[in-house]
Amino acid sequence: MKEQFNVTGMTCAACSAHVEKSVRKLPGVTSVAVNLLGGSMAVEYDETKLNEEQICAAVKAGGYGATPRNQAAAAKAPAAPGGAIAEELAGLRRRLILSICFLIPLMYVSMGHMLGLPTPGFLVGTENAITFAMTQLLLTLPILYINRKYYEGGFRALFHGAPNMDSLIAIGSAAAVIYGLVAIFAMGYGLGHGDLDLVEQYHMDLYFESAGTILTLITVGKFLETRSKGRTSDALTKLMDLAPKTAVVERDGVEQEIPVEEVAVGDLVLVRPGGRVPVDGEILEGNAVLDESALTGESMPVDKGPGDRVLSASINQTGFLRLRATRVGADTTLSQIVRLVEEANAGKAPIAKLADKVSGIFVPTVITIAVLAAGIWLLLGESVSFALSIGISVLVISCPCALGLATPTAIMVGTGKGAEHGILFKSAESLEIAHTVDAVVLDKTGTLTEGRPEVTDLLPAAGVEPMRLLRIAAAIEHPSEHPLAAAILRRAGNEGIEAPAAENFAAVPGQGVRGQVEGGEVLAGNLRMMQTVGLSAADFGVDADALADQGKTPLFFACDGKPLGVIAAADVAKPTSKAAVEELRRMGIEVVMLTGDNRRTAQAIQSQLGIDRVVAEVLPQDKEREVAALQKDGKRVAMIGDGINDAPALARADVGIAIGAGTDIAIESADLVLMRSDLLDAVTALQLSRSVIRNIRENLFWAFFYNAIGIPLAAGVFYPIWGWKLNPMFGAAAMSLSSFCVVSNALRLKLFRPKFHTACSEGSCPLSNAPDPVPAADNNHENLQERTETEMNKTIKIEGMMCDHCKMRVEKALSGVAGVSSVAVDLAAKQAVVTLSAPVEDSALTAAVTEAGYEVTGIE
Repeated sequence: MKEQFNVTGMTCAACSAHVEKSVRKLPGVTSVAVNLLGGSMAVEYDETKLNEEQICAAVKAGGYGATPRNQAAAAKAPAAPGGAIAEELAGLRRRLILSICFLIPLMYVSMGHMLGLPTPGFLVGTENAITFAMTQLLLTLPILYINRKYYEGGFRALFHGAPNMDSLIAIGSAAAVIYGLVAIFAMGYGLGHGDLDLVEQYHMDLYFESAGTILTLITVGKFLETRSKGRTSDALTKLMDLAPKTAVVERDGVEQEIPVEEVAVGDLVLVRPGGRVPVDGEILEGNAVLDESALTGESMPVDKGPGDRVLSASINQTGFLRLRATRVGADTTLSQIVRLVEEANAGKAPIAKLADKVSGIFVPTVITIAVLAAGIWLLLGESVSFALSIGISVLVISCPCALGLATPTAIMVGTGKGAEHGILFKSAESLEIAHTVDAVVLDKTGTLTEGRPEVTDLLPAAGVEPMRLLRIAAAIEHPSEHPLAAAILRRAGNEGIEAPAAENFAAVPGQGVRGQVEGGEVLAGNLRMMQTVGLSAADFGVDADALADQGKTPLFFACDGKPLGVIAAADVAKPTSKAAVEELRRMGIEVVMLTGDNRRTAQAIQSQLGIDRVVAEVLPQDKEREVAALQKDGKRVAMIGDGINDAPALARADVGIAIGAGTDIAIESADLVLMRSDLLDAVTALQLSRSVIRNIRENLFWAFFYNAIGIPLAAGVFYPIWGWKLNPMFGAAAMSLSSFCVVSNALRLKLFRPKFHTACSEGSCPLSNAPDPVPAADNNHENLQERTETEMNKTIKIEGMMCDHCKMRVEKALSGVAGVSSVAVDLAAKQAVVTLSAPVEDSALTAAVTEAGYEVTGIE
């Protein structure tokens, strides 16, 4: 059983290491992962040997707090993680302001005379030494009380045998205060016995200001760190904020608004324009345009109608919907996304193990170094004040926090960034392993291709218009249930063709269909059917074998014994598949395609997309074997698939990637889920993984480098050589900034953008493999020129456009420029004509096109 717990009281990596150690030694525990950043713990255990209460008790025995996450509450809209961080931030801000209010006069009193600032007479001179010291003590005590949390947590952890960062701060600042108190007694003794040399020795050597400054600077660092940590969970917070709080349901014919937690499976839910879909469901009535971008990363709204599935948190832009709830509470798509992101954040990447090992012994080692350093300098003849300064500096400059935050901050930002792009990492381990992938195995159907046949070629016979061929083909195929018939009907619908009704329709097994269309006897089928009426492939003027070599299926059409033409159909590659394959290869990744199709079809797809290697005629059970063979060759393999038959291979692969539109079994077997059926998202996932791991390595380097340099400097190692001695106040400042630097570096991942080099270069445009549309008169270059001569417009010459995808991007970019009322893009002429409703600068038009990824060569 796997359970999530909230853990309180952790302040650094040593804390999380101790909590993990306390739970791991319990009988029945399989694995433990403590997340310092999120204040959470994931425990996998045998529920026959252990229960939640025992786990919480073990954590509390170690000096921390733990509570199980309420499963019932998980079914509701989860609370955003930013709430707890906001509360912590408010407390730190309050502590910081109050600390500064006392630190300023403390620093004035203790150091003002050194800067020539006016000082009250009762604080000046040896005779006023006690007053001078007591004033500093009275100003220091409020700072100690305001920041008492460091002492409470630090000494408690120390007494439990697991000292942490708070322990270092508590010991260091307490030592400074104790030294100051000893100095007060020494000065009192000196004044009482006339020993003014003793008074002079301690008069300016009190260290109260060091204690106050250390605590204040540590609080500054904690404030900056917490504020930055809050930003690491922005993506998760935004996801949680998408969840609607109420839903409108229809029960017994009456509409009522209820909390979304009360919606049950089977309820009739009503969604009006502008509203969010509260639960997953199936549309029963109505048509609408839904914005699913927050969940899938797909920027374009999606048309939905009766029978279509809708996702929770989608925005209904237009239309009224009545739907039946199919998934509610914790089962909705949004809740599952949030759960996956939380679990990935709670997990621990393998790269963090080194930091964990170091953190477990870090604080005891630092305390030992501090004591030894102070002792050695005393033995070398230095004063108690000098040795104490060395010991305090070692304690306060050491930073286990930087080690503890190096990995989880980057993981949290990375998984959140993935969610923004519709990419869900199921664990921190999968996020790390993905960066090592050097071979990608792709399923063909539904992954590389659309998964259904589409018309690719209209090849009319001599003297036959393309639209007549398509019209008659749609008529004769309309009664058929064959998948190729559906492809023809879709193409006819896209072209706006209304097909006449076919009469005397009949299916001829193994050949095709026949019937009467507008009085003519029409045959539609394979070449064998054409041969029954004396027609051969030569009569159609096409090479059937050449079409087959391209992975296309030719359908022959004849009317009254005369050829009408050939329509070729194929399971075409998705618009972005070629670009995705090229990006993978550019990243140094071998691309392998597995398919159950025949070798000829497989080789056609290979040639079309530039795949390194294909394995055709593969049985479902053989896919897993192929993945294992690659692993045996030393490859780190990612498997991308969407079907039930892909599940074993997804589980076998080092990283299993499931297409979001795939089956639940495939998604369950995968380590990573793509919400969209877009292969470029797999490229984005691998690029993101590499960026996250690079960021973690930078963080770990900084954390180790900082401590490796800072601790020897504070211990006085360089003092005999160059006279370098670190003041404890500067040590505290350095420690505060080290954690802030680590978190800030992790936040750079928020700037991550996928880099695609093959946006639309010659022959590699994402849509270059899509079937060419039948030329329409309105797209004719001459008509476009005639239209623009009578309108107020500008003609923009553009280089780099290759396909309809390019055309769409340029249209979208220019339409967003203020003052542009309409855009007409002509691919053949490599230009766009914009109609202006107001004056627009050429620079604004150029900037819009350039940002879309194309080059403007002139504007007329």
